Amino acid sequence: MITAAQLRAARALLGLDQRALAALSGLSLPTIQRMEASDGVIRGNVDSLMKLVGGLEASGIELIAEGAASEAGGRGVRLRAPTPAPLAARPPAGED
Repeated sequence: MITAAQLRAARALLGLDQRALAALSGLSLPTIQRMEASDGVIRGNVDSLMKLVGGLEASGIELIAEGAASEAGGRGVRLRAPTPAPLAARPPAGED
C-alpha cells in the first residue's frame, strides 16, 4: 500500500513534477493528480498502482511500510505515526 503523502514525498525526493512522474510510470497526468489528492491510502485499479510503484522503485525509491525496517539502508520514504497529545492537553476522562 502507498499513501498520497508517501507518493508526494517520493516524488519530491526524486525531484520530479507530476508530469514527469506520469511519464515515468506510464500513467496519465490526471491519474497522478487524483492519486496525490487522495486522503490516506491511494485507491485505484491494481494495474495503475503496480505501474506507479514500479516506476518509483525503478528510480530508487523504497517504500517503507509502517513499522518496517529499511533492509538496504539509504534513503526511503517513511511516515511516522502522529505522537499522542501530552496528558496535560487531554480532557479529563468522560469530558469530551
